[in-house]
Amino acid sequence: MKNEIAKPLRLAQAVMIQHTLFSLPFAVSAMLMETKGIIPTQKLVWIFLAIVGARNGANGLNRLIDHQIDAKNPRTKNRHLPSGKLQRLDLWIFVLGCFLLLVGSTFMLNPLCVVLLPVALIMIIAYSYTKRFTWLCHYFLGATVAIAPMGTLLALNGGFKFSYFVLSASVALWVAGFDIIYATQDIDFDRSEGLHSVPARFGVRGALFLASFSHFLSFLLLLYWGTFYQAGLWYYIGCMVVGLLLFVENGLVAPGKLKHVTTAAYHINEIVSVLFFLFIVLEVYLP
Repeated sequence: MKNEIAKPLRLAQAVMIQHTLFSLPFAVSAMLMETKGIIPTQKLVWIFLAIVGARNGANGLNRLIDHQIDAKNPRTKNRHLPSGKLQRLDLWIFVLGCFLLLVGSTFMLNPLCVVLLPVALIMIIAYSYTKRFTWLCHYFLGATVAIAPMGTLLALNGGFKFSYFVLSASVALWVAGFDIIYATQDIDFDRSEGLHSVPARFGVRGALFLASFSHFLSFLLLLYWGTFYQAGLWYYIGCMVVGLLLFVENGLVAPGKLKHVTTAAYHINEIVSVLFFLFIVLEVYLP
């Protein structure tokens, strides 16, 4: 009985299921702004399931693809696959289940989402290979995570609007920025293994500059996105809170001062999108 309970917990830990918080709140925020708070409940359920399936399936696949790399890296050698806490078959079953959830949920939305589903799957699968040939891998990851708000808006309306690209670009740059910060831990390992990343290509100082610049652009795009909805005070207070958190995040790390990388790259960003979502709720439902 203990093993039956322990395995799902280990799977959740292996894919860092709590990091679904990076994309889900932005997706629901987009839905609230687009519908002025009148959420179609049935679509909300299928969108939620699609995002959960996509995000966790993608992370599980990344663990499988990077199994040998993780085993060599001192920072990641104790992850669930290299340490033997999980078997590859366990993770493959989990990944296939997540992707089936994504596909099934997408077919419950609209024809455009179904047509674009192969594009989403290609991006999800391709991300794990990008660091083998380009330092732009962080931005590819950002674009992949940005599928969540873009897909949500397409599911609602069945067509593209310019405003959708503005929000998606903001989310993509936000994710790319903190992924660059996180990658500074592996600069020596990446260089020794011939892996590509912004830190390996430009050094820690250059990487941190690109991370902060990406976050600055993300913040500006978030401000701009509000203009498409004639957003009010609560929205822009939320933007300021996000901007302040990003400023703190980038201030926590510097060349020769990387001990707070995990706090900067993960812990702060776990609350960025949640806080933004809460201000969107205030914007939509309070006068």
